[in-house]
Formats: sequence, structure tokens, C-alpha cells
Amino acid sequence: MADALETLFLAARTRVKAVEGLGNDVMLELYAFYKQATVGDVFGQRPGMIDLRGRAKYDAWAGKRGLAKDAAKQAYIATVERVTPVAPAEPVEPVTPEP
Repeated sequence: MADALETLFLAARTRVKAVEGLGNDVMLELYAFYKQATVGDVFGQRPGMIDLRGRAKYDAWAGKRGLAKDAAKQAYIATVERVTPVAPAEPVEPVTPEP
């Protein structure tokens, strides 16, 4: 199970890298799940008020504190599936109306 989960996790990471235009909230959610899945609980001091980006990333990751690594991987995969378009399995031919 762990190997299959790791494969899906790596595939989701590759899939989301190709997507552009994701909102900041989605990017922070993905960041937090990714860090929790790969590193574990947040550590270190919270960045200062001047570092808005670092502070937002820290806060998002801290919000996942206590979540198991496998659960974080599953949540990351689910989030990627929710926010990325799915390519059709087969090319779809355009339908032309009959005259």
C-alpha cells in the first residue's frame, strides 16, 4: 500500500507542476500537505511580520500539525485531483450536426 501511495503522490506532484493559475489558497493548501507528507510537523520559529509569504506558508503547514504522513499524501493527491483538469482517455471527435 505504501509503495502505491508513494507512486500516486509522486504522480500528483508531477501533474500539478504543469498547472498554471492556481489561486494562493490552493497553492498554500498544496504546500502544507506536501510539507506534512515529506517532512512531518512544522518546526522552527514562525517568520516575522515583514515576511508575509514565509508567514503564510508556515501558518498553512502548522495547520496540518499532527496529520500522519500517509494521510497528508492522500489529502495532497485528492487536492491535486480536485484542482487539475483531467485529460480524456480517448480523443473526442467534434460532433457536426446533420443537415
